[in-house]
Amino acid sequence: MRQLYHLPISPACRKVRLVLAEKNLAFELVEEREWERRDEFLALNPAGEVPVLIEEDGSVIAGATAISEFLEETQSFLRLLPENPLERAEARRVIDWFDRKFAAEVSDGLLFEKVARRFLNASEGGGAPDMTVVRAALHNLRYHLDYICYLMEERRWLAGEEMTLADLTAAAHLSCLDYVGDVPWGQYPGAKDWYVRIKSRPGFRQILADHVPGMPPPKLYANLDF
Repeated sequence: MRQLYHLPISPACRKVRLVLAEKNLAFELVEEREWERRDEFLALNPAGEVPVLIEEDGSVIAGATAISEFLEETQSFLRLLPENPLERAEARRVIDWFDRKFAAEVSDGLLFEKVARRFLNASEGGGAPDMTVVRAALHNLRYHLDYICYLMEERRWLAGEEMTLADLTAAAHLSCLDYVGDVPWGQYPGAKDWYVRIKSRPGFRQILADHVPGMPPPKLYANLDF
């Protein structure tokens, strides 16, 4: 069976988990605390970062983008990118928006301060969250939720009329923020309606079952009617 080395509250890892689930591919999760820099894991990915996918034949694919593209190319019975070149370009634009812009302005800083610091010792940067970073990320989050609402005014999904990898990418980021209770869904009904639809998909169930020891999610995290 495939193995996916991951961290539970990681947008990159959740993106791959959602792709695997949408394509109905069986896989085993292996939690990897990448900050421990284990030699065995570094042999799989010298960058020392999750996600890393081990295929059934032993092939190793590292990184969310590389894994997603590999699965799209090799498991083509269910496409997550449109066939039309212009529509595919738009999907990739939205994917880049969340994996690059949203990550830099919101999720990277917020998740490091609120989640990663809990598992690091003082010499590694652990300790109390830097609230300046947290406040800036939460401020930026509102701009991105506005953008989702804007897209939803004329589209059914983020990149067009069909669900694509763009939706899975955005949902991976926002689900991590939702786990720590930082998404003001009630103020952004367009974004909330979109998230309810993707959150209700069967492939999302594994994400909603995540539980980080000592850090339970809010009560509404797994609620499909929130």
